[in-house]
This record gives sequence, structure tokens and C-alpha cells, in this order.
Amino acid sequence: MPESTLPLTGAQYDIAAGEYHATVTELGAGLRSLSLGGQHVTSRYDADEVPPAGAGQLLAPWPNRIDRGKYSFGGRSYQLDLSEPAHGNAIHGLTRFASWRLIARETDQVELGLRLLGRPGYPFCLELSARYRLDAEAGLDVTVTASNAASRPAPFGTGSHPYLVAGPGTVDSWQLQLPAARWLPADERGIPAGPPRDVAGSEYDFREPRSIGATSLDTPFTGLHADEDGRARARLTGPDAEIELWAGPGYRWLQVFTGDALGPDARRRALAIEPMTCPPNAFVSGTDLLTIEPGGSATQHWGIRARKIS
Repeated sequence: MPESTLPLTGAQYDIAAGEYHATVTELGAGLRSLSLGGQHVTSRYDADEVPPAGAGQLLAPWPNRIDRGKYSFGGRSYQLDLSEPAHGNAIHGLTRFASWRLIARETDQVELGLRLLGRPGYPFCLELSARYRLDAEAGLDVTVTASNAASRPAPFGTGSHPYLVAGPGTVDSWQLQLPAARWLPADERGIPAGPPRDVAGSEYDFREPRSIGATSLDTPFTGLHADEDGRARARLTGPDAEIELWAGPGYRWLQVFTGDALGPDARRRALAIEPMTCPPNAFVSGTDLLTIEPGGSATQHWGIRARKIS
């Protein structure tokens, strides 16, 4: 590719600390890659490739899906564009294909920002920022902030979509531990189909580490158990790495996806563990939906720490 040609994901921001290295993109403030000692612990894609299956994308002002793109807020009804036309849903927000501006950059961190102006279906105005920081011991720390720059309250949720890679082959033999007491059933369109259920006695009980096996997951989990520092920690262990994804207090949900619906080259080759502040269809149900008042803001933290096995 000629030097003058801009890759599809825009400017590339490389950061490093110790053996950790990450690349964040102008497109969507996405995490294109994360590695430890040259070993990738998240699925990566090329700079000149549209992020496949949401890989590494930041999701705002909602994660996951909104049924038919229709919701009500503040006594008014709204209709969003159907960005998942095959299932008739609005999916993963409005910012993942936007061009984010550089706010600050150092060797070990980068911060990007976006002004999300009002539009049909979401007539609100948010100032968004995403900071990615690496630490030689603690790994990746991501801070996402949304500030309401307009004169009316705004509905808001956020999430991120990293795919974790613990070795070659499929996820079947990898060990998963999830600090989640409940799971949310969903229909074939990914829309909740009832209240959360207890994981006890079900195929969704990963409170103790066990092999994923043939379990197919595209499942929201909640009832997260947090450690003393307020972080809920999921752990994935494979032949090459042990990967810990932690979610700070604002993240009440984890969407876990084994990738069964992906193409043969990607199917069950990585495990998406997606920290979310609210579940699918929260703009309709109101479950854990944030309301940011004019002049107010919301900040969330999540991160990844890894250890090489081989």
C-alpha cells in the first residue's frame, strides 16, 4: 500500500509498556491489537481492514441491540436506523465507524475523543473520550467517559468488544471462569426473552473454572461478583496464555460470545468477553440504562491483564 494511502481504520496509535504492545485506531477508537511479548492475546486485524465481527470496537451510546430500533425516552418516541438489517435491530451504538480525534498521546497511552452530535433517532449531544493505557505489570486499562454537552438529559450505555485469544485452535478446550450468578435468555434476534435466570445447574455456570467444551455462547451475564477493589474478573486459560478481563463498578453485564455464527476461519477461534453497562435492549427495558443530565458525565473503566504460559 503506498505511503500516501490512508488505511481503512485511519491513523494508527501504537502504545507500549514492558512486554505489552497495543494498537488503537482512529476509526471508532478501536483496539486493533493487544500483545504480550509478541504473542497476541486479543484477535487482531489489518489496518486496512474493517473490524471483523466488531473486533475490539468501542460501543456507545448503547451496547448490543435495540429491538427494531424503537424506544421511548423522556415522554418521546424515537426510531434509530437498523444497523443490523438481517435481524431488524439497531446494534452497538453510533460511534464505532466514526473518526475520533487525538486528544493526547504518550509512549504508554493514547486518548481519543468524539463529539456525538444529535441525529434522527438520537437527538442528544455527547462529548466522548476513550483512553487506553498500558502498564508493564497491570496490562491494559481503558477509561471511557461520556459528558452531556446539550440542554436535555440523554440515555446512555457503553460496552467494548474484545475477542480474547488464549492459544491456537478452538475455544473448546480453554478454561473459562465468569464471576456471574445470572444469565439472560434471548431470542434468535438477540433480544431478551425473559428475566435473568440463575446459572446454578445450567450450562452457563462458569463460576468455577471449567472447559468451554461444546457450549455455544452469545449470552449476557449479570449478577457479577466483584473483588475488594470493586472489579469483576473473568479469566480465560488456554495452552498459550491466561487472560484476565476485569470490569469496573459501572459495568454490570458481560456478553460472552464463542463466535459460532462467524465464518469457518473465525468460528470458535476466540472468545469475546464484552463488558457492558447495560443489557441488550436497555433503551426499551430501561434496565441499568444511564441517564446523563445536562452538564453531567459518566466514566467507566475496564482492562485486560495477561500471562504467557508457553
